[in-house]
Amino acid sequence: MMELQPEYNEFRISVPEEFENIFTHFYFAENTSAYPVTKTLLPSYQTLFLFCFGEQAAISTREGLVIEVNKCLLFGPVRKSFEYTLPSQTSILVANFKDDAFFRFFGKLAPQHYPAADPDKVLKENCFTNLWHQLIEIDSPEDRVNHILEFCHPYLRHQDSTGLLLSNLDDNFLNPIKVVAEQTQQTERNIQRKQKEQFGYSLKEIHRYKRFLNAIKMIEEKTGEQERIKWFTIIDECGYYDQSQLIHDFKHYLNIPPAQYLKLQQHICNPKSD
Repeated sequence: MMELQPEYNEFRISVPEEFENIFTHFYFAENTSAYPVTKTLLPSYQTLFLFCFGEQAAISTREGLVIEVNKCLLFGPVRKSFEYTLPSQTSILVANFKDDAFFRFFGKLAPQHYPAADPDKVLKENCFTNLWHQLIEIDSPEDRVNHILEFCHPYLRHQDSTGLLLSNLDDNFLNPIKVVAEQTQQTERNIQRKQKEQFGYSLKEIHRYKRFLNAIKMIEEKTGEQERIKWFTIIDECGYYDQSQLIHDFKHYLNIPPAQYLKLQQHICNPKSD
């Protein structure tokens, strides 16, 4: 008997070791059904490089902005959840930049005031549209990823010593900016400026996000094991002061309280999960 294939298919594609400090992974999704499919993506604090194949996909932000994705798009850093819609017979392939990799690739910050941009305009070359035309001739998502990686080689810059230290910071440091400043013999103000310039966010922002992500991970583990969620255990182990602070973070990142997240989990994609 022929096995029926799912009408919505999604999976992660890992990258070779050579590119592990550039991309965390690639994400592929396709809608082979007869109807549009809408999913919610959790924040990742990464900048996304998105290729669309088929009809125009759409990204809807929490602020009510709808962004059409024709061929390729830069989006992020993703600070809050957003919805994306794939029309029938449409697929996307998404490169997830790691740490300061966007800065190393483009030599500038990701879009800040406007969350999305045409990559050809950012680099001031028409190379990404040309790349998209090459990719549509390739059938396998994995082969498309390999083609993109080969394309990236000439543009990549080496990570400077400050960026490397910031990427490898131990979350247990009480004052990581001070630690890096001492190691590099720079002022703390200069380290803070470099963090914001090269990564697109402050350490205070990313530490708050990691605390929220730990809570999400614990919830996913407990629901996967069909265990009852003990909210005060999550509050304690993730470093929240109280329940109101946990609820505040869920509303900040997802616009819903934790209890509602439990009900909507199957419709929400976590870019940081394995």
